[in-house]
Amino acid sequence: MKIYFLTGSQHLYGPETLVQVAENSKKIVASLNDNLTNSAEIVWQPTLTDAELVYQTIRRAEADEECAGVIAWMHTFSPAKIWIRGLSILTKPLCQLHTQVHRDIPYPDIDMDYMNLHQTAHGGREFGHMCAKMGVRRRVIVGHWAQAQVQRQLENWIRVARGISSERRMKVARFGDNMRNVAVTEGDKVSAHVTFGYQVDGYGMGDLVERVRAVKTAQVAELLEEYEDTYDLAANVRSGGDRRTHLEYSARLELGLKNFLEEGGYTAFTDTFEDLHGLEQLPGLATQRLMSQGYGFGAEGDWKTAALVRTMKVMGEGLDGGNSFMEDYTYHFEPGAEAVLGAHMLEICPSIAGGRPRIECHPLGIGGKADPCRLVFDGREGPALNASLVDMGDRFRLVVNTVTGRSPRAKLPKLPVARVLWEPHPDMETGVAAWIYAGGAHHTCFSQNISTEQLIDYATFTGIECVVIDEHSRLREFQNHFNQVR
Repeated sequence: MKIYFLTGSQHLYGPETLVQVAENSKKIVASLNDNLTNSAEIVWQPTLTDAELVYQTIRRAEADEECAGVIAWMHTFSPAKIWIRGLSILTKPLCQLHTQVHRDIPYPDIDMDYMNLHQTAHGGREFGHMCAKMGVRRRVIVGHWAQAQVQRQLENWIRVARGISSERRMKVARFGDNMRNVAVTEGDKVSAHVTFGYQVDGYGMGDLVERVRAVKTAQVAELLEEYEDTYDLAANVRSGGDRRTHLEYSARLELGLKNFLEEGGYTAFTDTFEDLHGLEQLPGLATQRLMSQGYGFGAEGDWKTAALVRTMKVMGEGLDGGNSFMEDYTYHFEPGAEAVLGAHMLEICPSIAGGRPRIECHPLGIGGKADPCRLVFDGREGPALNASLVDMGDRFRLVVNTVTGRSPRAKLPKLPVARVLWEPHPDMETGVAAWIYAGGAHHTCFSQNISTEQLIDYATFTGIECVVIDEHSRLREFQNHFNQVR
């Protein structure tokens, strides 16, 4: 993945200045590539000094499938009118890096030559004015390029750009339809395609059943060995256990699902327990395992959450912690220890686990199929957030609530599902009520490695609303605002 680095200047100050501008921007790009740890390569572009160069460079960035976004830096004063044509065709994420080559003013030696060369202070404001006038969405980062906090902000923005790039090529497979009579799993797929870039395709269960039946027995045996090396196994799913055949079918499901998704170029998927015709089990272990490999998932046909989980997984790739499909399930209202228990019937990603997961097989009271296998674990403690993408009818809204993950206060021996306990911010009453006022869904992406700022950037670049509930939130503001918005 690439990020184009655009340097703005002009011919007013002479050729020697332009030579220095190019050398300085190359130096910054080389240093950023050495110090930033994510997988995007920052690619230097020749200095932009007129409208045609700006247009052709941005046009090249738009056409380059490997380019996820552009960084723009005004080294000298770059008259903003030369940027109009280029900015008018820019659809990829833009970061305005408001920096300069030297950190400090050389007080004893500063002269007009220095001033003419180092003009970010007002050159960047000229560029920023034009972006604002044109309504160009961008992230503005201010500070010296070699400072850790600036590089950290750049890394976070690059991760968002990578996520959006993957989303624009994403395909979501829906096996069966939505769960009947549920509102939040519905939505306008065409509007989502226009807004986010991903397409959502529906398939009958028979299409998946064919792939599951085609899996070779030897492949199943190989995957079972991987299960045994990776997880603890309950006695009834070990070799000779009375639910061993259920685990074998779970492995067959995983292989068949993955084959289907790979063949069709799908990176996210949904299913529903109400439509399992031809399958012996609801995919539990298979779904958990595929999520841990980077696929997005949404239960009950929730394609919006499936896509969001995938996008956030791309953003968080390589970082400590994970991202998972999640559902608010039940509450703990003990004064001073209020918390939410998040879980689902089966499908929580082990990337958020606090320890080694265990494969278990238990009955499932809905769906009318054989007892499914699933990974059981507790989520780990620490800072996290929940993000919900909802269709408000005429627009999409992203609702974000920061939380603190906690270990369960007691053992849960009779709850055979993966689960996470968290405390909503700023407190239980405010966090939950604000979420409800904002129309957030019960399905979310639970993230341990994506920040609120990154999701705000994501909403900015996709042009959707973003509602943040965190330690600064006040319930009355939510009541006043959302009681008036229709």
